[in-house]
Amino acid sequence: MNIHFDAVIHLLHNASQGALATQSTHMPGYPFASLLPFVLDEQHRPIFLISSLAEHTKNLIADRRASLLVANVGEPTLLANERLSLIGDAERFEPSPELIARAMRYQPELEQYLALGDFAFFRLMPRRARYIAGFGQMGWVEEEAWANCACLPPADEVRLIHEHQSVNARLLGLDCYGFDVECNGKRERQRFPNAPVAIEKIGEVLKRFLAAM
Repeated sequence: MNIHFDAVIHLLHNASQGALATQSTHMPGYPFASLLPFVLDEQHRPIFLISSLAEHTKNLIADRRASLLVANVGEPTLLANERLSLIGDAERFEPSPELIARAMRYQPELEQYLALGDFAFFRLMPRRARYIAGFGQMGWVEEEAWANCACLPPADEVRLIHEHQSVNARLLGLDCYGFDVECNGKRERQRFPNAPVAIEKIGEVLKRFLAAM
């Protein structure tokens, strides 16, 4: 199956949490899975804010190889649901102020975790992913898809969000493929047609979307 990378991007943006499988230090050779919230950076790579006390953090420090499973569970039949197993290497990193602000727009509770002092940001660097659109519809996505995708620089995202706030929706994040909003307490993903949209055109397209909401 020929996988369109924008489908992978939208699935990742639709998900607010996933199952992170790490290499167990207590039982070497066995995977250890944890349910975690995550946010995407400007290259659509998952980032996590995790405690040094957590088992998965200790596992990642010992062995950075990991896998993240995300799914769209809207269909009543499990195998009909869209899902993705993202395999990669997790690395600790120091986020920019723009990325911290982005993460807290999606997950305001991160502010209290950061105040505790023992939490750190990790990023999952994609190596390969298995995408399943539904029963019998599947294929592999390579790391080059993330490296070569259209990216909106964080400074441009901040500017566009400031310029296009809506009274009917709260903008969470914006990229060349669509945007995420919170409407009546519910998170929604809006896809841009003919994506990726050129950076200089995003504001115009976003304005039309917000006016219709």
